[in-house]
Amino acid sequence: MNSMKFKTNLKCGGCVATVTPFLDKLVGHDHWQVDLADAQKTLTVDVEKASAEEVEKAVQEAGFKAEKL
Repeated sequence: MNSMKFKTNLKCGGCVATVTPFLDKLVGHDHWQVDLADAQKTLTVDVEKASAEEVEKAVQEAGFKAEKL
């Protein structure tokens, strides 16, 4: 399993709640997390099949931005 990190513009628990169904659908419930205390609001995703582009697209579909670090 690969781990990828993304810089995001997620700011709060509400933002995380909004993006949750999109990331859960793509990679599964226990395979991602967001560090809201980090300055870059880092999203860490453990993936087997999804690409960085697919993760970025899922976050964008929720209305936010993600950029691979």
